[in-house]
This record gives sequence, C-alpha cells and structure tokens, in this order.
Amino acid sequence: MSEEDSNTDPFGEPVDLEITDSLDLHAFNPKDVRAVTTAYLEEARKKGFRFVRLIHGKGIGVQREIVRKVLEETAFVKGFKSGDEFSGGWGATIAELEANGPQ
Repeated sequence: MSEEDSNTDPFGEPVDLEITDSLDLHAFNPKDVRAVTTAYLEEARKKGFRFVRLIHGKGIGVQREIVRKVLEETAFVKGFKSGDEFSGGWGATIAELEANGPQ
C-alpha cells in the first residue's frame, strides 16, 4: 500500500441520512457518541421534533451517561427520562426539545 493509499478516506464522501425522531447509537464508535448526539439534537430540533429517542443500550451505562451529559448541557432540551417498557426501557433516553421558533 502506498502512502497515498493510506491517507485516503476509506469511506469516501459523506452520506446524508434522514433525520427521524429516533437515533440508535449502537452503530457509532463510543468516542464519537458525544459529537453524534450533539449534531443529531440540533438537526432534530430543526426538523421540528418535540420528542426524540436516543438508543444507547443498557450495558454498563457509559454511553447513557455521555448522552445524558450532552442533554444536560444543551440549552433547548427541556427534560429527559429513561424510555418506558415500549420504547427501550433504560437502554434508551427520551428527550423533550423546545420548539424551534414559531410553529
């Protein structure tokens, strides 16, 4: 492999993903969870979602704590709680977002 090949991004161009009211963080590297959560919340608010579900898994709680720290630090998050039995239980966090301007 040449030096040029080793510097090439293996993923190519970024892909646009549709923003929905739910984000499954299992697909992301743990070191990226904070940045992904922050970006997702901003885009979800722009889309007008009032409630979003962040699926972080149950595990030992590392990703849950990262997600909840981001939620605490985000000014437009009105509140959050663990999901109920139908939305992921303590493996997911439901957040309420303030409206993004006049609706």
